[in-house]
Amino acid sequence: MKYTVLSLFPEICNTYFASSLMAKAVKADLVEYQALNIRDYALDKHHTCDDAPYGGGAGMLMLAEPLARTIEASGASKKTAKNPNSPRVIYLSPSGKPFNQAMARELAGERELTLICGRYEGIDQRIIDSYVDDEISVGDYVLSSGEVAALIVIDATYRLLEQVISPDSLTEESFSGSLLEYPQYTRPEIYDTMRVPEVLLSGHHEKIRQWQLQKRVEKTLALRSDLIRFGEEHHLFDAETSKLIDQERRNEAARGNDGRDRQERDGREDERNEHD
Repeated sequence: MKYTVLSLFPEICNTYFASSLMAKAVKADLVEYQALNIRDYALDKHHTCDDAPYGGGAGMLMLAEPLARTIEASGASKKTAKNPNSPRVIYLSPSGKPFNQAMARELAGERELTLICGRYEGIDQRIIDSYVDDEISVGDYVLSSGEVAALIVIDATYRLLEQVISPDSLTEESFSGSLLEYPQYTRPEIYDTMRVPEVLLSGHHEKIRQWQLQKRVEKTLALRSDLIRFGEEHHLFDAETSKLIDQERRNEAARGNDGRDRQERDGREDERNEHD
């Protein structure tokens, strides 16, 4: 996989590619990277890359011409003249399609990605119309730095490449099978009076597997019930998982009823105390 990042501040990304697991992937030739400074492709003596938007409004907009030259320097071509060797061009934008694990898997299958990092109020729409294949948002919030968003996409995709991470580490992590990951523990066995669950110390592999699946279901229902609904709509759960989901829903309903009953009892008790 080759990543090309187009940025006004490429130094933000350079450090990331020289650190940790990514540095090992680059050294092993699993990942190739280049950062192109958009200012290098501005032709005026001040290397101007922004101007006020037509129609008014606050802030500045990135100019089309230097950005277009940077995109073409990355090897990408206009959509009207797309060739098989042209990289997939991504613009990181709050108004883009929401980024998720499924999209990360899709992008990890690409040979090359060119990522445009916006600044200010964004980029000229004509660049999007001419070059951009995908507008991607990393969340429902606004960042001042497109570089941060680009690194999120890069981090989520490169780790899925073959040989970067052991396949076993990817099978039960969050979002695999539309479930979140189960809680995990390491030494010491007792920390601040809290013990590691006994089942994890038992050495009984089947009981541990069942406990982990149970905890994945409980956690996902509690924190991301939308993932459960998605999994059910797309028939992603086997019979065992579906049974656990149904049981946990019954448990949640029972806990909710207990809470309401307790509130009602407390309310009646308060009324009696007031009358007394």
